[in-house]
Amino acid sequence: MNNLSLEQVAPKPPPLLEVVNLRTHFNTPRGIARAVDGISFSLERGRMLGIVGESGSGKSVLSRSIIDILPRDGSVKYSGKVIFEGRDLSGLSSSEMRDMRGREIAMVFQDPMSSLNPVMKIGSQLTEVLTRRRGYSKRSARVRVVELLNAVGIPDPERQLRNYPMHLSGGMRQRIAIAIALAGDPKLLIADEPTTALDVTIQGQILDLLQQLQRQRNMAIILITHDLGIVAEYADEVAVMYAGQFVERCETGKLLKRPRMPYTEALIKSVPVLSAPPHTRLYSIPGLPPNLLMVPKGCRFHERCDYAQHDCRVSMPNLVADYESDHYFACWHPLGDGESRT
Repeated sequence: MNNLSLEQVAPKPPPLLEVVNLRTHFNTPRGIARAVDGISFSLERGRMLGIVGESGSGKSVLSRSIIDILPRDGSVKYSGKVIFEGRDLSGLSSSEMRDMRGREIAMVFQDPMSSLNPVMKIGSQLTEVLTRRRGYSKRSARVRVVELLNAVGIPDPERQLRNYPMHLSGGMRQRIAIAIALAGDPKLLIADEPTTALDVTIQGQILDLLQQLQRQRNMAIILITHDLGIVAEYADEVAVMYAGQFVERCETGKLLKRPRMPYTEALIKSVPVLSAPPHTRLYSIPGLPPNLLMVPKGCRFHERCDYAQHDCRVSMPNLVADYESDHYFACWHPLGDGESRT
């Protein structure tokens, strides 16, 4: 009888999050805007997925679609599935989804002032989250609030509890927003451009904090950003998004060493190089992303691509895996191939 290892015998646990063919389309007076147009991916526990792309690519709409905080009216059409721990979230009622948010899945927004109440003291906001969502008594919530503020690196937390958001710096407000997101002990944290409004030094502190909390809690994180340099340093995996679709997805190191999609190559070239001589001209991708109301036929990047050929203008390539790894890309003429894919 062969000796089988536990890895060979035990089935692989399901992913924490699985998104299947997700589409979010907006009905506008000028037509249908395909903000998210057929996104599929999975995320394991304790992993950080970086979603990167230019402004207007659909990154934020994707994050809001996952946790269902976009309008549920005739202006928005959803399809596809979001499965969390084997549970299809599309089947939940509004109240069940509200319970899911904060407890299981939490979100940190780009501007903390949009998520913090400007007329409530910091301590009151954190205490309210714990008493309403977690069933803490006021006394035990007070103790837990101090622990959370210590966890996110807030100095002198007892004093900060008496402050209003306007009294704090941008970096401190973002730490408070992270503390509120962590109050429910979520298994998945979605951080939507969490450092855009902060200076470079504070950016690094916030991202280091998120990475530290991820490792301590075995928490999965989706980090949404337009900065590939941030993703390169912090994310385990990268998904490159363009015009509502993923065009490349891979482990971070592999993607940076060997991008297959020309758009990814262009993003990498756009990252400033600190060792470059002074006054070196920064690379910029020519043209503009397509209007989501009128996406071009064929590959959505072909109008800006240096490698575009006739088939790129005719039909959209599917997101398929590289023959040698779990490296997915959507390109008829991937970089590094001697001939086109069919």
